[in-house]
Amino acid sequence: MDYLETAKRAAFHLGRNPLASLGLLIISALLAVALFAPLIAPYDPVEINPSERLRPPSQAHLFGTDSAGRDIFSRVVFGTRISIRLGLLVIFLSALIGIVLGGGGAYLGGGIEEFLMRFTDMSMAFPPFVLAMAITATLGTGLTNVMVAISAIWWTVYARLIRSEVLAVKEEEYIEAGRALGASDLRILFRHILPNSFAPVLVQASMDFGFVIMMGAALGFIGLGAQPPSPEWGATISAGRSYLRTAWWYPTFPGLAIFVVVLGANLLGDGLRDILDVKLD
Repeated sequence: MDYLETAKRAAFHLGRNPLASLGLLIISALLAVALFAPLIAPYDPVEINPSERLRPPSQAHLFGTDSAGRDIFSRVVFGTRISIRLGLLVIFLSALIGIVLGGGGAYLGGGIEEFLMRFTDMSMAFPPFVLAMAITATLGTGLTNVMVAISAIWWTVYARLIRSEVLAVKEEEYIEAGRALGASDLRILFRHILPNSFAPVLVQASMDFGFVIMMGAALGFIGLGAQPPSPEWGATISAGRSYLRTAWWYPTFPGLAIFVVVLGANLLGDGLRDILDVKLD
């Protein structure tokens, strides 16, 4: 089974799984919001308007306004673009690093595999959020550094996952047949082994998507992520937490946006796991 066949199988069965379909609908809607944010948002998300500060939800401001008079709905919409980009890039980089190190190490075996797996185990020994904080603090605040920090800790999951799959697949008879016919190691690895080991990675990525966004928002909440006046969700919640009693809408709607992303990603991931009959540790 190659990458295209795996994707076709997942797409065919998604429609027969209501919860997975709901997750796909949520994630698709969020992607659409991120793509068309300038058309959806009624206001500039960073424009300050002191005369409109801390206005409750209304027809003019669906989610109310913040302490600077900025429209929270517009900030949540543009924050979707930031969070989706963060989630996609981190998952892509983490999976790429994990596939190269875990898959390559498992295929080559011997001392190379042992070294790479011990390095992976060492990296997993640290609490992920604490390590992400340390890396971001070292590199400096900002969204780019947050992406680098999370990718630097998240790849270990994919390395161990793809390693276990490659170890099982490389012993199959058709792999031995490929070697006997003179196929190169790179061709065997990328044409035969990895495509047949890809399903668990796809499921893991879909389930990790929401958690990566949540971790990025957490780093933004403590001031290490995107900096003001960026409409990043975590930073917005942090700015609004002191107004929770007097302006509940300020931190609530960005928090609900994070909840929706995590819910959609988990529903989609659970559905893909059932469809592809994947068992994750």
